[in-house]
Amino acid sequence: MGRRPGHGTLAPRPGSGRGVLEGAFAVLEALENLEVAGLSRLAAVSGLPKTTAHRLLEQLIDLGAAERANVRGHYRLGPRLLQLGRAWQPVPGLAAAADGPMRALAAATGATVGVCVLRTGRTLVVAGAVGEVDSLAPLLPGATWPWSTAAGKLLVAAARPGLPLGPMPGGWKQTAASIRSDGLAVDREELVAGVFCVAAPVRARGGAVVAALCVLTGTADRLHRLAQPAVRASRIISGNLGKPHGGSVTSRRGS
Repeated sequence: MGRRPGHGTLAPRPGSGRGVLEGAFAVLEALENLEVAGLSRLAAVSGLPKTTAHRLLEQLIDLGAAERANVRGHYRLGPRLLQLGRAWQPVPGLAAAADGPMRALAAATGATVGVCVLRTGRTLVVAGAVGEVDSLAPLLPGATWPWSTAAGKLLVAAARPGLPLGPMPGGWKQTAASIRSDGLAVDREELVAGVFCVAAPVRARGGAVVAALCVLTGTADRLHRLAQPAVRASRIISGNLGKPHGGSVTSRRGS
């Protein structure tokens, strides 16, 4: 299943501005993992003294990054983080370039469609459009999956050697060469039972692969039929990336 990216608990170094920032992030990461928690639990998980955790929580509440939960004495993440998170993009303009073509493809095929990048050795979902396998493999922005998704395999095959992925599966060099030659990668229930996926590259103006468009279905025999629509949509997104802001195309006949 997908999960939100995390970076582990950060222990602050007292007496420095950097220590305060690390402490604040430790509290936020504890809230991410616990969802709703009281002060004692947050202090224990973040590795902070209760007085420090309480002081940081009050500051985070003032900034909208945390808020008091309905349960007395408990806290949760605040709406300001959602606003900030929406502004982050791994590739400038990618979300806007992909939005129309991605949704048009989902509407035309009924498939679940998403755009992903590779981050810290995992497949990171940038945007998603609802479709037939949402209950099994929802493509929620910010969620991460193993790199061995169809999108991840395509991105790893296009990347420079030396990614922090650990031991590669047997025959990967041949698989990667085939992905580069075909311009497509597939996943046949390799991660989630009942989910089949095909992925096509999204390229920057210079031709480098910067993201992958993935199309998920619940039927194996649909993969072949979804391949060309995926390629067409990925090319439209690639074209949109090279346009000025606001100049995106949703679909193109015969592309």
